[in-house]
Amino acid sequence: MNSTMNGNNFGQISNVGKSTNILWHDCPIQKHDRQQLLQQKGCVIWLTGLSGSGKSTIACALSRSLHSRGKLTYILDGDNIRHGLNRDLSFRAEDRSENMRRIGEVAKLFADAGVICIVSLISPYQKDRDACRALLPEGDFVEVFIDVPLQVCEARDPKGLYKLARAGTIKGFTGVDDPYEPPCNCEIILQHKGSDCMSPSDMAEIVISYLEEKGHLRA
Repeated sequence: MNSTMNGNNFGQISNVGKSTNILWHDCPIQKHDRQQLLQQKGCVIWLTGLSGSGKSTIACALSRSLHSRGKLTYILDGDNIRHGLNRDLSFRAEDRSENMRRIGEVAKLFADAGVICIVSLISPYQKDRDACRALLPEGDFVEVFIDVPLQVCEARDPKGLYKLARAGTIKGFTGVDDPYEPPCNCEIILQHKGSDCMSPSDMAEIVISYLEEKGHLRA
């Protein structure tokens, strides 16, 4: 966790990045209190995979299923975030890293609020996913790899982006002329197996079973 979040700098004037002379202000209502109120444990479910793998669809199915169980969720969708908070960022490697950093910090705040935060983001680079994981306490970052082959994603091409990338209209497109680094040690893999592919709802239930097992659905 960031040192300013685990108490090391409480009551001290400090410098963080380009911000100088700042003071962390603590509050008597803590994460535990919020979790007791919501009767759940805040965490981040990070859905990663190629464009067209079904991340956004699975995120919505997961949110809907948890909502029906009386659990509070919020989805941070990569495209949606670029409509506002990250509208100033391009798709160059350095901007993609900054895109992930910002989303990771926002997701951390949602988890601290006791919310089950679902991130739906290609997030192609292992080091950036690891950096987001490091923001949270052990067990509060659940990485879910939507393992769908490139040829399947390209055949789906729901936004027509693969076609544009193959034509050279879009540069630096993940899976075409920019790499995707599969997770090395994720908590869950949701895999496309030929024609025998689970529905988004079935995939969501796998994630929910994991959350139940790890105690996230109770305070």
